[in-house]
Amino acid sequence: MIKDIVVNLSVAPIQDVAGAFAVSLAAAFDAHVAGVGFVYDPVPAVVAVGSVPPHVIEPLRRENENAAKAAIAKFEELARRTGLSAEAHVVQATFLGAADSFGRLARRFDLSVVGQAEPHRLAPEELIVEAALFASGRPVIVVPYIHKTGLRLTRIMVCWDGSRNAARAIADAMPLLAKAEAIDVVIVANEAARDELPGADIAQHLARHGVPVRVQRIFSPDLDVANAILSQAADSSTDFIVMGGYGHSRLREFILGGATRGILTAMTVPVLMSH
Repeated sequence: MIKDIVVNLSVAPIQDVAGAFAVSLAAAFDAHVAGVGFVYDPVPAVVAVGSVPPHVIEPLRRENENAAKAAIAKFEELARRTGLSAEAHVVQATFLGAADSFGRLARRFDLSVVGQAEPHRLAPEELIVEAALFASGRPVIVVPYIHKTGLRLTRIMVCWDGSRNAARAIADAMPLLAKAEAIDVVIVANEAARDELPGADIAQHLARHGVPVRVQRIFSPDLDVANAILSQAADSSTDFIVMGGYGHSRLREFILGGATRGILTAMTVPVLMSH
């Protein structure tokens, strides 16, 4: 059951896809939603150019604070118009500190929502996604920065490789899967299909929840899992993807697995990941 959601509100001068998506998700489940807007410390961003006087740093700090407050105001207005139970917080932090804070904060929510980091742009979202995935113990939904709609669950793709992470993702996503009109269980393999069909057991498990399920086995000789998944998602008009998040944290340095990083870089629909 999804009753408590936390979302990282983008303070960049672009549409806040995560905030809008989190509100639509909360509306679908009659859930409470908490928005967090970070006021980023400008010192690390300018330290590379040497000593910077206070009269340069202070305007940057005020600009960051105004951006966070603006993001909070938009979120609160959207939640009010939707009639949701909502709260919002402004938190001061560095880029790294924000990721750490969000990862710890997300532990007391059912799931977190974060926008995808824009390519070729210095943004904290990538660090926050990794912290939510590895440090929270909760699932995270990552929303593409180009996303234009709210929650849609017409067709969900479940990525299955038999691993613990994939099983955890399915369990975490069950409230969403129960609302789907159709579910595709997708297995990416590097050899041609045999008589047996891996994934039949998990498909049967999902079918017992009353949702139409089909198993799709993708043949990818070079095992480029991310591209195979995204290609299949486009071909089948998938609205939402569920998958395990792979990688580990080594001395607080998050190391993403290849497929996970590939999806986060080139994703086209919202993705729920669990670790």
